[in-house]
Amino acid sequence: MTTDTNLSSEQYQQKMQRRKEIQQQRLAEASKEKGLIIVNTGNGKGKTTAALGMVVRSLGHGFKVAIVQFIKGAWEPAEKAVLSQWETQLDFLAMGEGFTWETQDRERDILKAKQAWEKAVSFINNPDYQVVLLDEINVALKLGYLEVETVVKTLQEKPEQTHVILTGRGAPPELIEVADLVTEMKLIKHPFKEQGIKAQPGIEF
Repeated sequence: MTTDTNLSSEQYQQKMQRRKEIQQQRLAEASKEKGLIIVNTGNGKGKTTAALGMVVRSLGHGFKVAIVQFIKGAWEPAEKAVLSQWETQLDFLAMGEGFTWETQDRERDILKAKQAWEKAVSFINNPDYQVVLLDEINVALKLGYLEVETVVKTLQEKPEQTHVILTGRGAPPELIEVADLVTEMKLIKHPFKEQGIKAQPGIEF
């Protein structure tokens, strides 16, 4: 197998030129624009972090953004404090009450999830919002707090240019099917599980 390090300067230049031509052709053919359904799932860390990166990017473009956090909400996340400087562009609602093993009240967890979903729907259906992040909604779906069919139907009927990002492990197959972009975070190593290192500011919260 020939690698780039084994190529002469001329061969490398020719290879990159061919790659450039292919990429330019792909860009020319990709002329459509639409609001995407984006799913970040998997057992690895970084699902919410990646979604917040898209939020920051969107705010930088001047877009109006809404964040609704399911499950989370028992503490004030540091990202909420940072993002507060965009208060005219951003609505940030942490509507959960913490991890299920902390709340220990399934009926109340279901109620909070449904309340969060009602707010989420109002943001999704409002064309003023270009990006809506539903953080940890996949967990609410997995636990049966929300009906998958209801969420999928709302996504299918959303305004054409609205991007919706859904995070959390255990994304159901029906959601993955309707999504435009799905990323699975795979766990390789974890400092808490393998070394007993506790959650730390700036990394976990």
